[in-house]
Amino acid sequence: MKELKNFYIDIFKLSNSKHEYEFEVDNSFFESFDYSTVEKGNAKVKVLMNKSETMINMNFQIEGSVELICDRSLEEFDYPISVNENIIFKFGEVEVALDDDIVIITKNTQRINVAQYIYEFIVVAVPMKKLHPRFEEEDASDDTNLKLVYSSDQGDEADEDEKPDEDIDPIWSKLKNLNNNN
Repeated sequence: MKELKNFYIDIFKLSNSKHEYEFEVDNSFFESFDYSTVEKGNAKVKVLMNKSETMINMNFQIEGSVELICDRSLEEFDYPISVNENIIFKFGEVEVALDDDIVIITKNTQRINVAQYIYEFIVVAVPMKKLHPRFEEEDASDDTNLKLVYSSDQGDEADEDEKPDEDIDPIWSKLKNLNNNN
């Protein structure tokens, strides 16, 4: 990943209060990431930050679109992106990511580059199955048909579970009666 200088937020001398930042994401942003699954797109990013003595809470609001290639037709199409995610930066002794949304930073950290977080939020919003919008209705009906076939298969198995009562050996039926008497 190339360094994206426009995505730094200076935190060292900020007051403990709420702050707001806006960033623009374009094709050059995605080109900065090696082996990116998204190569083109445009989005507006609003970062709402609440700084306190012990932590920084950042809320990322991303609205825009990315260009994807349809898995079925190999046509390019714009896919709308709408993301609302939070990351908490806690002050500690050593810099480490505890979780996807909790990061420990040192008190001496002067600035945070949010480019990697924005990129990850956008990439996670991209669906695994990339279908051109004209195929979505067709694909939804295929999924419904699969669900109907699957549920009818399950129904046959349920009927089989109920039938064994007819073929029970008389010795075992007496054991069933013992349980009913208690």
